[in-house]
Amino acid sequence: MERDELGAWLRLTQTPGVGNQSARKLLAAFGAPQAVFSQTRVALQQVVSPALADALLCEPADIDRQLAPTWDWLRGADQPGVQRGIAVLGDALYPPSLLSMDDPPLLLYLMGQLSASAAQALAPCIAIVGSRNPTPQGLVNAKNFALACADAGLGVVSGLALGVDAAAHEGALAAEPGVAPWATIAVVGTGLDRVYPSKHLALAHRIAQRGLLISEYPLGTPPLAANFPKRNRIIAGLSLGTLVVEAALKSGSLITARLAAEQGKEVFAIPGSIHAMQSHGCHALIREGAKLVETAQDILEELALPMARNPAAGLRQGELTATADAASSPLLQALGHDPVSLDALVARTGVDAAALLAQLLELELGGEVSRLPGGLFQRFHAASY
Repeated sequence: MERDELGAWLRLTQTPGVGNQSARKLLAAFGAPQAVFSQTRVALQQVVSPALADALLCEPADIDRQLAPTWDWLRGADQPGVQRGIAVLGDALYPPSLLSMDDPPLLLYLMGQLSASAAQALAPCIAIVGSRNPTPQGLVNAKNFALACADAGLGVVSGLALGVDAAAHEGALAAEPGVAPWATIAVVGTGLDRVYPSKHLALAHRIAQRGLLISEYPLGTPPLAANFPKRNRIIAGLSLGTLVVEAALKSGSLITARLAAEQGKEVFAIPGSIHAMQSHGCHALIREGAKLVETAQDILEELALPMARNPAAGLRQGELTATADAASSPLLQALGHDPVSLDALVARTGVDAAALLAQLLELELGGEVSRLPGGLFQRFHAASY
């Protein structure tokens, strides 16, 4: 993309009042953005309102201040092996799966692995989303489902947020290189010159080395609350289906699931404890028709995909099998599968609290029990995914 062309795209996308729909009308009528800005007011009014025509003919005073850093960013590089790009509607870099959306982004900022883009853009993907405050089990589920899906050749799409998103990216990055064209794709709600949350800076760099970061927002865009629900449509649009690992009833993950359903994509949900707020959103999705899944195989069968293309994947999935047999531990049997308080365990086992705490600590150190907020304990499941 040449500098003048980039400037025209930036001007089009940032002209006040011009949204994706009106911009598509203009492009359909006149072609490239440069052609839009060469039209007369009368010609523009044949496509958009008089007020919008006036806005298009008034060049923003700060367009040069936006163009210069964007051009410099596009030509620069801060990581060896990482490319930067801007994809517009019709580009080879533009993901074809987004074209069927009602509101596809006009312009995407890309950073990561952009070589062989045409093949990668067509690679099948699965979105994995969920709570920013998951249970320990939810984190394990997100990571291991992502690992199993990546081993089967699916790119894992998520939003780089705290909790489930980060665990999904980590799981995909743990897959053998080369199984999927992009191990994982992070769709962010800020400009690509920023990382939010900042603690995920190192994770973002790793994603750029093995996958792709995508944003529709101009460089310098801060983490504005309104941008994150909007970016969820891209997460859903890139994917064959969306897996919700854990989510409260009022969760951004449910927005992603709804958008996926509206786009005709599959929605999957992992069930959980009826006592965990993080499971209520998943249960609501299942009641509404989402597919209940217990393993990655359930997802792959629904999508008509083979299980693992990576020969090492089967071994890793076997390693995820629980190491402790519940029948050999009365305390694990007493714990059951839901969060439970120490007082309840005392009542169930007849063992005094001090002795129970010692046993729970031993199980916790062994990775078989998780300590939850509120003084609760939960059995830790590491079953095959």
